[in-house]
Amino acid sequence: MAVNVGHIASRVVVVAQRETPILRVAQLMRENHIGAVIIIEDEPPLNRPIGIITDRDLVIEVLALELDYRAFTAGDIMTANPATVCETDAVFDAFGQMQRSAVRRLPVVDATGRLVGIVAFDDLVELLAQEMGELAKTVRNAGQREAKTRKFHSPSIMDGRDAKPN
Repeated sequence: MAVNVGHIASRVVVVAQRETPILRVAQLMRENHIGAVIIIEDEPPLNRPIGIITDRDLVIEVLALELDYRAFTAGDIMTANPATVCETDAVFDAFGQMQRSAVRRLPVVDATGRLVGIVAFDDLVELLAQEMGELAKTVRNAGQREAKTRKFHSPSIMDGRDAKPN
């Protein structure tokens, strides 16, 4: 079975509106132990992602410039029209989208463009690590199975014995 983005995406997504003060966005990140908040539109259809703010955005766009954070809303510093991935897309499509967009997190949408989750680069790496582990087991098990099913065992090069049937 091919794994699609919907299988690995987090379905719990922290969201805010364009008018949300960035202090509140930062608090949401801290309270939820996350690095990104998705900004959704405040008019129908609700839950359509219109932006994303990362912890890095807060640092680079406001704090490092010593700007007054109280003067900014999510709409002021969000990355508008974020790259998204559809929940039915293949995992490798998400990797490709992240690479093309130079991002580590993608909002996941359904066929209508409604926000249904978020997938992070770390989620994809974790999946790949699991798959590589399974592949390693397959290789190991294939060798063990072959050794059990061979009609003749290989002679030892060192002892000069002939091959003998099992």
